[in-house]
Amino acid sequence: MANARDIGIDVQAPQGECADPHCPFHGGFPVRGQIIEGQVVSTKMEDSARVQREFTYYIPKYERFEKRTSRYTVHAPSCLEVKVGDRVKIMECRPIAKTKSFVIVENRRGALRLQGEDATVPVEASE
Repeated sequence: MANARDIGIDVQAPQGECADPHCPFHGGFPVRGQIIEGQVVSTKMEDSARVQREFTYYIPKYERFEKRTSRYTVHAPSCLEVKVGDRVKIMECRPIAKTKSFVIVENRRGALRLQGEDATVPVEASE
């Protein structure tokens, strides 16, 4: 296993190494705040990814729930080897760019289930 530092939360350290200064494991980049689970829907940007999460929202007037989605632009360290369809855990950090304030801390390699305009891998092709 690579000598990855402990970031203070219960996640599995990545197997690979990287020289990324914004990697919480190998670059010493501090993470804090929210922890969110979602699914990668796009990796077209360099060192970044789009993560989408689904949640339910209660509407008191109708006494029902509705499904909603949120998308986050996150930093994807190269040691985690993220691809479209992976289930990931992201954590809040200081702003890296105008819209990037989260970094991926764990890759769970799940099956693609979210469909969106950015999702480029069909459901049949995922493993």
